[in-house]
Amino acid sequence: MLGGNVLWLSVVSLLNDAASEMIYPLLPYFLVGTLAAGPAFLGLVEGVAESTAAFLKLGSGWLSDRARRRKPLVFWGYAIATVARPLIGLVVVPWQVLAVRFADRMGKGVRSAPRDALLAESVPAGRRGLAFGVHRAADHAGAVIGPLLATAVLLLFPEHLRAVFLLAVIPGALSLVVIALRVREPAAVAATARVEPPHESSETAPPAADARARAARPHETPATALSAAAPPASAEPARPLFARVRAGWRGPLGGFLAVLVIFTLGNATDAFLLLRAQDLGVPLAAIPLLWAAHHLSKMLWSVPGGLAADRLGPLPAIAAGWLVYALTYGAFAYASRAWHAWALFLAYGLFYGLTEAPEKALVARLAPAGGRGAAFGAYHFSIGIAALPASVIFGAIWGVFSARAALLFGGTLALLAAVLLPLLVRVPPPAET
Repeated sequence: MLGGNVLWLSVVSLLNDAASEMIYPLLPYFLVGTLAAGPAFLGLVEGVAESTAAFLKLGSGWLSDRARRRKPLVFWGYAIATVARPLIGLVVVPWQVLAVRFADRMGKGVRSAPRDALLAESVPAGRRGLAFGVHRAADHAGAVIGPLLATAVLLLFPEHLRAVFLLAVIPGALSLVVIALRVREPAAVAATARVEPPHESSETAPPAADARARAARPHETPATALSAAAPPASAEPARPLFARVRAGWRGPLGGFLAVLVIFTLGNATDAFLLLRAQDLGVPLAAIPLLWAAHHLSKMLWSVPGGLAADRLGPLPAIAAGWLVYALTYGAFAYASRAWHAWALFLAYGLFYGLTEAPEKALVARLAPAGGRGAAFGAYHFSIGIAALPASVIFGAIWGVFSARAALLFGGTLALLAAVLLPLLVRVPPPAET
């Protein structure tokens, strides 16, 4: 059985992604069509937003290790996004979209690493791939629901994109209620949180204070006192943030993150694929439905991908996913009809199924003792810090040369990363916890 946190955090992601995906598939058209920005500015918006989130993910993961509490950061991260996201319905110039996306991704930066660490600590080590797969499936289910809700609003109020954006606040607010009432700190983390290091040693403690402490604990033996005062053996003290990051990059996690950065440099925002779909003849009214179909594919592949990571190991699944990405981008480059876009968006979902849950299961396995939050922070940071140049470079190639050139660039880097992954990364056997 998967823990209750897996269920409730999955519900939270479903609701939050429903809110986010009411907006996201319409954002490229709103930005380029309504506000008259170009593809390069779209790349800048998405790149700056994701890179900003990356720095916060790094810090929030480390902070959750140090505080031994994950839930508050998870709650406030979702709260920031819930408040900021619908403000896109009020913007009138392109730079305001950048500001709103910046705030939205700040929320993601605060919540992502603590949430992933909380999920990893809520299940046994051998079921983490499945747990992350279930969570990602729920997230993608929300991304199916969101565009359908957007389509329903547009059918009732044609061309009223701002109404869709403003109504996105409703599912976001519901996600906050679920976090507040149902999500719990894992027992091991909560126990560590209750342990406070003594401010004075026994040699320097005042005799009167020591006597009062013994009187307050008449049945305590030296052995029980020691066990009460000491943190769990597996809980390594949280080192300063950048010391933890340096240690992670020198260890086995570093090789994976280095290859991940290479892949991410060719992995621009999917907003460009939505623009490509419009170029191929998919009408604007069908774009939310295309996006919903894509997320349906992602949802269906998420659990099988997580199970593959548990049974075969995460590296084969990740390498296969990156190969699927390279093939899909190559096909997008040479597609010529609207139905090609539909078929390729469905195939593209397999890439997510083979990479999202396996990557997180691998990070949990490679994380140093007591530093799982920081490890997830470094993982999200590595992706996010490469997202800005990835989207900007992709947008520049698209604008200066062609969409085909940009898509082939992304596919080539994915192929290179798939080749390097088994050469540079060695995975230890899974631990018991």
